[in-house]
Amino acid sequence: MASAPLVTHIYTADPSAHVFEGKIYVYPSHDRETDIQFNDNGDQYDMADYHVLSLSPPGSEVTDHGVALTVSDVPWVSKQLWAPDAATKNGKYYLYFPARDKEGIFRIGVAVSDKPSGPFKPDAEPIPGSFSIDPASFVDDNSSAYLYFGGLWGGQLQCWTSGKFDDSMSGPQEPSGNVPALLPRVAKLSDDMHKFTSEGVKEIEIRDEHGQLIQADDHDRRFFEAPWMHKYKGKYYFSYSTGDTHYIAYAIGDSPYGPFTYGGRILEPVVGWTTHHSIVEFQGKWYLFYHDCELSKGVDHLRSVRMREIVYDEHGKISLAEKQ
Repeated sequence: MASAPLVTHIYTADPSAHVFEGKIYVYPSHDRETDIQFNDNGDQYDMADYHVLSLSPPGSEVTDHGVALTVSDVPWVSKQLWAPDAATKNGKYYLYFPARDKEGIFRIGVAVSDKPSGPFKPDAEPIPGSFSIDPASFVDDNSSAYLYFGGLWGGQLQCWTSGKFDDSMSGPQEPSGNVPALLPRVAKLSDDMHKFTSEGVKEIEIRDEHGQLIQADDHDRRFFEAPWMHKYKGKYYFSYSTGDTHYIAYAIGDSPYGPFTYGGRILEPVVGWTTHHSIVEFQGKWYLFYHDCELSKGVDHLRSVRMREIVYDEHGKISLAEKQ
Protein backbone atom coordinates (compact mmCIF):
# COMPACT_ATOMS: atom_id res chain seq x y z
CA MET A 1 0.00 0.00 0.00
CA ALA A 2 2.90 2.34 0.74
CA SER A 3 5.91 2.71 -1.50
CA ALA A 4 9.36 1.52 -0.64
CA PRO A 5 11.62 4.36 0.50
CA LEU A 6 12.10 6.71 -2.44
CA VAL A 7 15.88 6.50 -1.97
CA THR A 8 18.09 4.36 0.24
CA HIS A 9 21.57 5.76 -0.40
CA ILE A 10 20.83 8.67 1.98
CA TYR A 11 18.28 9.23 4.72
CA THR A 12 15.55 11.72 3.88
CA ALA A 13 12.66 13.21 5.85
CA ASP A 14 10.03 15.97 5.91
CA PRO A 15 9.18 15.69 2.18
CA SER A 16 7.65 18.67 0.40
CA ALA A 17 6.38 17.55 -3.00
CA HIS A 18 5.39 19.70 -5.98
CA VAL A 19 4.78 19.18 -9.68
CA PHE A 20 7.24 21.30 -11.65
CA GLU A 21 7.95 20.95 -15.38
CA GLY A 22 5.87 17.78 -15.64
CA LYS A 23 7.63 15.88 -12.86
CA ILE A 24 7.18 15.42 -9.12
CA TYR A 25 9.99 17.19 -7.30
CA VAL A 26 10.51 16.36 -3.64
CA TYR A 27 12.33 18.72 -1.27
CA PRO A 28 13.24 16.73 1.86
CA SER A 29 15.53 17.36 4.76
CA HIS A 30 18.67 15.18 4.77
CA ASP A 31 19.18 13.15 7.94
CA ARG A 32 22.71 12.19 8.91
CA GLU A 33 24.44 10.12 11.57
CA THR A 34 25.08 11.89 14.85
CA ASP A 35 26.13 11.06 18.41
CA ILE A 36 23.66 13.59 19.82
CA GLN A 37 21.20 11.79 22.09
CA PHE A 38 17.45 11.96 21.50
CA ASN A 39 15.80 14.87 23.32
CA ASP A 40 12.55 16.82 23.09
CA ASN A 41 14.40 19.87 21.80
CA GLY A 42 15.29 17.99 18.60
CA ASP A 43 19.05 18.45 18.82
CA GLN A 44 19.56 15.01 17.26
CA TYR A 45 18.16 16.33 13.97
CA ASP A 46 21.47 17.91 12.99
CA MET A 47 20.97 18.24 9.24
CA ALA A 48 23.52 20.23 7.25
CA ASP A 49 22.39 20.25 3.60
CA TYR A 50 19.51 19.62 1.20
CA HIS A 51 19.15 17.25 -1.74
CA VAL A 52 16.39 17.52 -4.35
CA LEU A 53 14.66 14.37 -5.65
CA SER A 54 12.45 13.91 -8.70
CA LEU A 55 10.35 11.16 -10.25
CA SER A 56 7.85 10.67 -13.07
CA PRO A 57 5.58 8.79 -12.94
CA PRO A 58 5.01 7.51 -9.37
CA GLY A 59 6.77 4.19 -8.98
CA SER A 60 9.50 5.09 -11.45
CA GLU A 61 13.17 5.46 -10.65
CA VAL A 62 13.92 8.44 -8.40
CA THR A 63 16.66 10.89 -9.39
CA ASP A 64 18.80 12.50 -6.70
CA HIS A 65 19.92 15.83 -8.13
CA GLY A 66 22.62 16.19 -5.48
CA VAL A 67 23.31 18.88 -2.94
CA ALA A 68 21.17 21.96 -3.54
CA LEU A 69 22.14 24.04 -0.50
CA THR A 70 24.44 23.64 2.52
CA VAL A 71 24.90 25.32 5.89
CA SER A 72 28.15 26.87 4.69
CA ASP A 73 26.30 28.59 1.83
CA VAL A 74 24.13 30.69 4.16
CA PRO A 75 25.86 33.51 6.07
CA TRP A 76 23.28 33.84 8.85
CA VAL A 77 22.94 30.13 9.71
CA SER A 78 24.68 28.41 12.61
CA LYS A 79 23.19 24.90 12.29
CA GLN A 80 20.18 22.65 11.65
CA LEU A 81 18.76 22.95 8.17
CA TRP A 82 15.37 21.50 9.02
CA ALA A 83 12.29 20.80 6.87
CA PRO A 84 12.24 22.92 3.67
CA ASP A 85 9.73 23.65 0.92
CA ALA A 86 9.79 25.12 -2.57
CA ALA A 87 7.64 27.23 -4.89
CA THR A 88 7.79 28.65 -8.37
CA LYS A 89 6.73 32.07 -9.59
CA ASN A 90 7.92 34.53 -12.22
CA GLY A 91 10.01 31.84 -13.90
CA LYS A 92 12.15 31.26 -10.80
CA TYR A 93 12.23 28.55 -8.13
CA TYR A 94 12.36 29.42 -4.46
CA LEU A 95 13.56 27.21 -1.60
CA TYR A 96 12.28 28.13 1.87
CA PHE A 97 14.16 26.67 4.79
CA PRO A 98 14.38 27.00 8.59
CA ALA A 99 17.66 27.10 10.48
CA ARG A 100 19.11 28.45 13.68
CA ASP A 101 20.76 31.85 13.39
CA LYS A 102 23.98 32.76 15.22
CA GLU A 103 21.98 33.34 18.44
CA GLY A 104 20.34 29.91 18.24
CA ILE A 105 16.92 31.28 17.19
CA PHE A 106 15.12 29.58 14.34
CA ARG A 107 14.46 31.85 11.36
CA ILE A 108 13.28 31.14 7.82
CA GLY A 109 15.48 31.79 4.82
CA VAL A 110 14.89 31.83 1.09
CA ALA A 111 17.13 30.79 -1.78
CA VAL A 112 16.52 31.05 -5.51
CA SER A 113 17.35 29.02 -8.63
CA ASP A 114 16.54 28.97 -12.32
CA LYS A 115 15.84 25.22 -12.08
CA PRO A 116 13.62 23.18 -9.74
CA SER A 117 16.60 20.93 -8.97
CA GLY A 118 18.84 23.81 -7.88
CA PRO A 119 21.46 24.58 -6.79
CA PHE A 120 19.90 27.46 -4.88
CA LYS A 121 21.50 30.80 -4.01
CA PRO A 122 20.40 32.04 -0.57
CA ASP A 123 19.66 35.56 0.53
CA ALA A 124 22.27 36.94 2.91
CA GLU A 125 19.70 37.39 5.70
CA PRO A 126 16.58 35.48 6.80
CA ILE A 127 13.14 36.74 5.84
CA PRO A 128 12.45 39.77 8.07
CA GLY A 129 9.85 38.93 10.69
CA SER A 130 10.21 35.17 10.23
CA PHE A 131 10.50 32.74 13.11
CA SER A 132 9.99 29.08 14.09
CA ILE A 133 10.21 26.18 11.62
CA ASP A 134 8.57 24.11 8.87
CA PRO A 135 7.86 26.67 6.13
CA ALA A 136 5.28 25.48 3.60
CA SER A 137 4.69 27.60 0.53
CA PHE A 138 1.41 27.81 -1.37
CA VAL A 139 0.74 29.70 -4.58
CA ASP A 140 -2.99 30.17 -5.13
CA ASP A 141 -4.85 30.17 -8.44
CA ASN A 142 -4.64 33.98 -8.60
CA SER A 143 -0.82 33.81 -8.15
CA SER A 144 -0.96 35.12 -4.57
CA ALA A 145 1.71 33.30 -2.57
CA TYR A 146 1.70 32.42 1.12
CA LEU A 147 4.12 30.90 3.60
CA TYR A 148 2.77 28.74 6.42
CA PHE A 149 5.05 27.88 9.34
CA GLY A 150 5.34 26.93 12.98
CA GLY A 151 6.43 24.12 15.27
CA LEU A 152 6.24 23.60 19.04
CA TRP A 153 8.91 22.53 21.51
CA GLY A 154 12.22 22.52 19.60
CA GLY A 155 10.54 24.57 16.86
CA GLN A 156 10.25 27.50 19.30
CA LEU A 157 6.72 28.62 18.31
CA GLN A 158 5.80 28.83 22.01
CA CYS A 159 8.63 31.34 22.50
CA TRP A 160 6.82 33.96 20.37
CA THR A 161 3.47 34.35 22.14
CA SER A 162 4.37 37.91 23.21
CA GLY A 163 5.57 38.87 19.74
CA LYS A 164 9.20 38.76 20.87
CA PHE A 165 11.46 35.77 21.45
CA ASP A 166 11.25 34.53 25.05
CA ASP A 167 14.08 32.09 25.74
CA SER A 168 12.48 31.02 29.03
CA MET A 169 9.85 29.20 26.97
CA SER A 170 12.38 27.11 25.03
CA GLY A 171 12.03 23.34 25.14
CA PRO A 172 8.99 21.06 25.44
CA GLN A 173 6.50 23.67 26.63
CA GLU A 174 2.99 24.57 25.47
CA PRO A 175 -0.34 25.57 27.03
CA SER A 176 -2.35 22.99 28.93
CA GLY A 177 -5.84 22.78 30.32
CA ASN A 178 -9.09 24.20 29.02
CA VAL A 179 -7.49 26.94 26.91
CA PRO A 180 -6.95 27.21 23.15
CA ALA A 181 -3.92 25.46 21.70
CA LEU A 182 -1.11 27.50 20.15
CA LEU A 183 -1.87 28.36 16.56
CA PRO A 184 0.23 27.95 13.40
CA ARG A 185 1.16 31.03 11.38
CA VAL A 186 0.81 32.30 7.83
CA ALA A 187 2.21 35.31 5.99
CA LYS A 188 1.49 36.51 2.47
CA LEU A 189 4.64 36.69 0.36
CA SER A 190 5.70 39.71 -1.64
CA ASP A 191 5.61 39.57 -5.44
CA ASP A 192 9.34 38.84 -5.51
CA MET A 193 8.84 35.93 -3.04
CA HIS A 194 11.68 37.10 -0.79
CA LYS A 195 9.78 38.74 2.08
CA PHE A 196 6.41 39.08 3.80
CA THR A 197 3.95 41.77 2.76
CA SER A 198 2.89 44.60 5.05
CA GLU A 199 -0.01 42.42 6.24
CA GLY A 200 2.52 40.70 8.52
CA VAL A 201 2.18 37.34 10.21
CA LYS A 202 -1.28 36.01 11.05
CA GLU A 203 -2.47 33.18 13.28
CA ILE A 204 -4.43 30.32 11.70
CA GLU A 205 -7.52 29.22 13.61
CA ILE A 206 -8.30 25.49 13.70
CA ARG A 207 -11.80 24.91 15.03
CA ASP A 208 -13.77 21.85 16.06
CA GLU A 209 -17.16 20.79 14.69
CA HIS A 210 -18.87 23.24 17.06
CA GLY A 211 -16.86 26.22 15.83
CA GLN A 212 -14.66 26.37 18.92
CA LEU A 213 -10.87 26.60 18.79
CA ILE A 214 -9.12 23.26 19.30
CA GLN A 215 -8.11 23.11 22.95
CA ALA A 216 -4.57 22.76 24.28
CA ASP A 217 -5.23 19.41 25.96
CA ASP A 218 -6.65 17.91 22.76
CA HIS A 219 -3.34 16.46 21.60
CA ASP A 220 -5.09 14.19 19.10
CA ARG A 221 -6.21 17.25 17.11
CA ARG A 222 -4.15 20.29 18.06
CA PHE A 223 -1.45 21.64 15.78
CA PHE A 224 2.13 20.73 16.69
CA GLU A 225 4.23 21.19 13.53
CA ALA A 226 4.52 20.40 9.78
CA PRO A 227 1.88 22.68 8.22
CA TRP A 228 0.88 22.04 4.63
CA MET A 229 -1.65 23.70 2.34
CA HIS A 230 -3.34 22.33 -0.76
CA LYS A 231 -6.54 23.08 -2.62
CA TYR A 232 -9.23 20.64 -3.73
CA LYS A 233 -12.46 21.62 -5.53
CA GLY A 234 -12.23 25.22 -4.35
CA LYS A 235 -11.64 24.36 -0.69
CA TYR A 236 -8.41 25.00 1.22
CA TYR A 237 -6.99 22.02 3.09
CA PHE A 238 -4.64 22.80 5.97
CA SER A 239 -2.89 19.64 7.17
CA TYR A 240 -0.38 19.20 9.96
CA SER A 241 1.29 16.91 12.49
CA THR A 242 -0.07 16.47 16.00
CA GLY A 243 3.45 15.84 17.31
CA ASP A 244 3.46 13.74 20.45
CA THR A 245 0.36 11.77 19.34
CA HIS A 246 1.94 11.16 15.90
CA TYR A 247 -1.02 11.77 13.59
CA ILE A 248 -1.26 13.66 10.31
CA ALA A 249 -4.53 15.58 10.56
CA TYR A 250 -6.32 18.06 8.33
CA ALA A 251 -8.85 20.89 8.49
CA ILE A 252 -10.88 22.57 5.73
CA GLY A 253 -11.64 26.23 5.06
CA ASP A 254 -12.80 28.74 2.46
CA SER A 255 -9.75 31.03 2.59
CA PRO A 256 -5.97 30.53 2.65
CA TYR A 257 -6.07 32.38 5.99
CA GLY A 258 -8.75 30.14 7.48
CA PRO A 259 -10.52 29.62 9.76
CA PHE A 260 -10.30 25.88 9.23
CA THR A 261 -12.64 23.21 10.59
CA TYR A 262 -11.07 19.95 11.71
CA GLY A 263 -11.75 17.22 9.16
CA GLY A 264 -10.01 14.11 10.45
CA ARG A 265 -6.80 12.11 10.18
CA ILE A 266 -4.93 11.20 7.03
CA LEU A 267 -2.16 9.07 8.52
CA GLU A 268 -1.88 7.03 11.71
CA PRO A 269 1.43 6.81 13.62
CA VAL A 270 4.40 5.35 11.74
CA VAL A 271 7.72 3.96 13.01
CA GLY A 272 9.60 6.87 14.58
CA TRP A 273 8.65 9.88 16.72
CA THR A 274 8.18 12.55 14.08
CA THR A 275 5.64 12.61 11.29
CA HIS A 276 5.79 15.17 8.49
CA HIS A 277 4.14 15.14 5.10
CA SER A 278 3.00 16.87 1.92
CA ILE A 279 0.15 16.34 -0.53
CA VAL A 280 0.32 16.78 -4.31
CA GLU A 281 -1.79 16.01 -7.37
CA PHE A 282 -0.15 14.36 -10.37
CA GLN A 283 -1.93 13.24 -13.54
CA GLY A 284 -5.35 13.22 -11.88
CA LYS A 285 -4.35 11.31 -8.75
CA TRP A 286 -3.43 12.62 -5.31
CA TYR A 287 -0.42 11.47 -3.30
CA LEU A 288 0.72 11.73 0.30
CA PHE A 289 4.46 11.97 0.90
CA TYR A 290 5.72 11.20 4.42
CA HIS A 291 8.60 9.56 6.26
CA ASP A 292 9.24 6.76 8.71
CA CYS A 293 12.17 5.01 10.38
CA GLU A 294 11.68 1.44 9.16
CA LEU A 295 14.82 1.45 7.00
CA SER A 296 16.98 2.53 9.98
CA LYS A 297 15.20 0.00 12.22
CA GLY A 298 13.66 2.67 14.39
CA VAL A 299 16.57 5.09 14.74
CA ASP A 300 14.54 8.24 15.23
CA HIS A 301 16.78 10.74 13.43
CA LEU A 302 17.43 8.50 10.41
CA ARG A 303 14.23 8.61 8.39
CA SER A 304 13.18 7.69 4.86
CA VAL A 305 10.60 9.29 2.58
CA ARG A 306 7.73 7.20 1.22
CA MET A 307 4.55 7.96 -0.73
CA ARG A 308 1.06 6.54 -1.15
CA GLU A 309 -2.13 7.49 -2.91
CA ILE A 310 -4.98 9.27 -1.14
CA VAL A 311 -8.61 9.70 -2.20
CA TYR A 312 -11.51 12.03 -1.41
CA ASP A 313 -15.10 11.00 -0.77
CA GLU A 314 -18.18 12.89 -1.96
CA HIS A 315 -17.95 15.17 1.08
CA GLY A 316 -14.30 16.07 0.47
CA LYS A 317 -13.02 13.88 3.31
CA ILE A 318 -9.55 12.39 2.82
CA SER A 319 -8.53 8.77 3.27
CA LEU A 320 -5.70 6.53 2.17
CA ALA A 321 -6.38 4.66 -1.06
CA GLU A 322 -6.93 0.95 -0.72
CA LYS A 323 -4.36 -1.38 -2.21
CA GLN A 324 -4.98 -1.77 -5.93
